Amino acid sequence: MRTLVTLLVAAILLATLGCAGMSSREQRVLSGGAIGAAAGVGTAALVGGPLIVGAAAGAAAGAVGGVILDEMQGSHR
Repeated sequence: MRTLVTLLVAAILLATLGCAGMSSREQRVLSGGAIGAAAGVGTAALVGGPLIVGAAAGAAAGAVGGVILDEMQGSHR
């Protein structure tokens, strides 16, 4: 489990390094996904659930949240 968490954190860090050439929408989706994945892993760890499921669910929810935030702010136009 510890290796999985380490790999997940490393993947998130590597993914955020590539944000320089992204649009604001792409940055929000990636940031939302990364934050959601971290929150999902944390929640799964607290309740004793599978970490990978928590990460996947959190990443999906965070990415959708990033899209919704971008739509509300209208910055993609």
